[in-house]
Amino acid sequence: MNIFKKKSYFSVSGTEEKKKTEKNKKSQEPSIPDGMWIKCNTCKNIIYKKEVTEFKLCPNCGAHFRMSPAERIKIICDEGSFKELDADMSTKNPMNYPDYDKVIKKAKAKSGIKEGVVTGECTIGGFKTVIAIMDSHFMMGSMGSVVGEKITRAIEYSTENELPIIIFTTSGGARMQEGIVSLMQMAKTAEAVGQHDEAGLLYVTVLTDPTTGGVTASFAMLGDIILAEPKALIGFAGQRVIQGTIHQKLPDGFQRAEFQLEHGFVDRIVNREDMRDELISILKLHC
Repeated sequence: MNIFKKKSYFSVSGTEEKKKTEKNKKSQEPSIPDGMWIKCNTCKNIIYKKEVTEFKLCPNCGAHFRMSPAERIKIICDEGSFKELDADMSTKNPMNYPDYDKVIKKAKAKSGIKEGVVTGECTIGGFKTVIAIMDSHFMMGSMGSVVGEKITRAIEYSTENELPIIIFTTSGGARMQEGIVSLMQMAKTAEAVGQHDEAGLLYVTVLTDPTTGGVTASFAMLGDIILAEPKALIGFAGQRVIQGTIHQKLPDGFQRAEFQLEHGFVDRIVNREDMRDELISILKLHC
């Protein structure tokens, strides 16, 4: 019995010693804080976050990462010129959709804004303009009643004040939780664009990744000048839905910005680093 006790004692001591050694070894390993690295979905490389500039481009392949409205305002608008419109407007639950309030609350916490679009007045290169920026971080930029209302009001504001308007689009389409109310925003925004056009004012859309569904089918494709970021996904229905409907294989690059440019749906593809200068040139010509 004494022998077995000794064996057991030495066995436990050996285990404890091994754990202690592993602990010491682990403590000597370099500590890498969370959130310091990101993966590019285009080239699949792992990128050190500090290598990504304010334009949010992949340093390896030049892919355009998605941006928040605040980040885009910083690189497009003149410093300190942006004044937000309808900042306190937030979503209700018009269709009494189950748990919709919780979904909205989560989206607000994730994105840091109250809805899927930020609108405002600013200057770009000294030229006064109205700007609207959709945010894919808020329920994939889906268009509900508030998104449609804010965009409509921004267009109407630019019409009343005889100003050009620039809209940066990104969206998964109409918001299903609001049903027919969401679909009505397509007609409402398109009508506002029509009145702006009748007033002889400039409307520029910048299509970013992704711009799909009801947004593409309404105000996104009604611009006097339609710009797009490289390789942005632009379309209405998804590729699988289209292939299943027409029973044909779709061409390579279908629904990407380059394909849309080739087929006349986009006027020009502009790199993000050049976007501000491009918009200044357009605004200067319009004035």
